[in-house]
Amino acid sequence: MRTARFTLDPAFTVGEVNPRLFGSFVEHLGRCVYTGIFEPTHPTADAEGLRRDVLGLVRELGVTTIRYPGGNFVSGYRWEDSVGPVEDRPRRLDLAWRSTETNRFGLAEYIAFLKKVGPQAEPMMAINLGTRGVAEALELQEYANHPAGTALSDLRAAHGDKEPFGIKVWCLGNEMDGPWQTGHKTAEEYGRLAAETARAMRQLDPSVELVACGSSSQSMPTFAAWEATVLAETYDLVDYISLHAYYEPQDGDLDSFLASAVDMESFIENVVATCDHVGARLKSQKKINLSFDEWNVWYTSKWHEIENSAARDWTEAPRLLEDNYSVLDAVVFGSLLIALLRHADRVTVACLAQLVNVIAPIMTEPGGPAWRQTTFFPFAQASRHGRGRVLDVRVDSPTHETKKYGETALLHATAVRAEDGTVTVFAVNRSRTEALPLEIALSGLDLTQVTEHSVLADQDPEARNTLDHPDRVTPHQAEGTTLKEGTLSTVLEPLSWNTIRLA
Repeated sequence: MRTARFTLDPAFTVGEVNPRLFGSFVEHLGRCVYTGIFEPTHPTADAEGLRRDVLGLVRELGVTTIRYPGGNFVSGYRWEDSVGPVEDRPRRLDLAWRSTETNRFGLAEYIAFLKKVGPQAEPMMAINLGTRGVAEALELQEYANHPAGTALSDLRAAHGDKEPFGIKVWCLGNEMDGPWQTGHKTAEEYGRLAAETARAMRQLDPSVELVACGSSSQSMPTFAAWEATVLAETYDLVDYISLHAYYEPQDGDLDSFLASAVDMESFIENVVATCDHVGARLKSQKKINLSFDEWNVWYTSKWHEIENSAARDWTEAPRLLEDNYSVLDAVVFGSLLIALLRHADRVTVACLAQLVNVIAPIMTEPGGPAWRQTTFFPFAQASRHGRGRVLDVRVDSPTHETKKYGETALLHATAVRAEDGTVTVFAVNRSRTEALPLEIALSGLDLTQVTEHSVLADQDPEARNTLDHPDRVTPHQAEGTTLKEGTLSTVLEPLSWNTIRLA
């Protein structure tokens, strides 16, 4: 195969990586919370009922901002149900996932969980604008963030949390463009409500950071028109607009699936163009950034098969959306991470959906072990080594034809330069059958050695980590990667995710 090539030069960059790019998402859906992060009867449970084995894996994963409590769940969420003595909290029906919510894990438990994950774990709270509105948003904000001396801040203290929670980032609803959403609204209806809520929240605290709902996917019939209408109402009141995207193979077309990041990059660029068009129309110097606060590989076709089945008959914490990811899935997943990094100048928040059990990098068994899915490894490596400034990578790569995206490069890559001058290259070979030779020219970079070339690949693209075989798939070190006279030379295995570190 022809050699793929690109050049790295510190004079040509995309932007600084915001740590929030490595966020995740905890929703009251399936077993994400109950028997996921929270299982008081588990052998590893701490005094607050949090699974210490899961906490260890979450720290290893390297997540930062964690969005909560949904997702579709938030459009029926009553925040008052989730605070105060656990024995007094009501059981509620969750319309979004046709489950029963016990509220044993609530707002204070979420904040306590973040503190145990570590100082990098920042709260990102979603507000119910589906079935509630401005008044309830203000009440939640006051309860969570006001220091003391009011009914709701003093109620928080009475519940055991004297210090405010300090939530800075708030999502103004969730997927309000979707007809599946409880309280679904038109763009005009939502834009007006979001503006009213944002204005009121800023009266309480001008420093809050607010995320307006964008389109649930680029394929929505209202895409772009939705963003334009919502931003016309909210442009000066919000900081971000959201994007959500999930990918799976369609009709066995694996080559198009491997090129899913083509769609993700197009989605990002189209939303940026729409935001900037609205800004130009309003003659504003402000730039709206993007919060890609739901993204992943998700086999939605499997979900639709059980969507209306008895498996959703108001049970507590049912097993829903527990996709088991293959090496193939992990390579696509890594490519999506590359897409986010390639747009770090405008995508400044991103949340992998979700964190545990539900389309997640971490799986658990009730009363049993926790383990890493294949997708765990690309995220952990990107979070650990993808901090710094993204270099502008423009590849010259062999291509192949895909049914969905036409002619597509086999190489998908980005690179991040850390403060200490070291560089990490993240690269995916999309070819399912052929190795891909790669040469990287280094210009203006004082780098002399390859310190690591980690590869996630397998002879069996369907290989997975499971309860019985939790370590079936792990990264391995490549051989033969060299850096001589300013040129890195290597060969990327077929269907592989690669992390190459240079110093």
